Amino acid sequence: MAETVAERIARVLGERIVAGELLPGSPLRQDRIAEEFEASHVPAREAFQLLRSRGLVVAEPRRGVRVAPLDPAAIQETVEIRAALESLALTFAGPRMNAACLERIEKALIAADQAQTMVEWEQANRVFHRELVAPCRMPKLLSMLDDLQLANSRIIFSATRSAGWQPGSSLAHRQIVNALKKKEFDRAATMLRNHIRGLERAT
Repeated sequence: MAETVAERIARVLGERIVAGELLPGSPLRQDRIAEEFEASHVPAREAFQLLRSRGLVVAEPRRGVRVAPLDPAAIQETVEIRAALESLALTFAGPRMNAACLERIEKALIAADQAQTMVEWEQANRVFHRELVAPCRMPKLLSMLDDLQLANSRIIFSATRSAGWQPGSSLAHRQIVNALKKKEFDRAATMLRNHIRGLERAT
């Protein structure tokens, strides 16, 4: 299904926020966004609503729409919510995994290992986590996790810029996959929860 104008605007702005091109606190003017994307104010406003639901922007009285802050409290909240929901999704996804699911997960692992840049690694990391929970067959939960993963990517890029943090989760990812192959689903979910929570320490 083709994306709407509002979805396209939200996607492009979201990528800029995640990559740090738009810094925390930066104002987003509806008229300027509409002009840039050659759209009316309606899809621009809808795009802002989508970005708010993903935790990437905030609307403040008399200050308008701004890029959401990325402070320790915001990071902790994002990480804890994602850890809880993604591990929940995995408890449903694990028993439904077949060979094709595991093959897609393996491809994402290989892509992460072969990544030459942080951007390539982050994209592979996002695919890995998506494929890990895709078999849960809970579309609302998966949609929520997509939004949280976007916020997670923003945290990763921020940590990389500020502290030179390097990807170090290949081993954790492999251990989770090995547990799934052994049908140790509860153990895999616990490992995933702890792995996600480790992101706080990385920042």
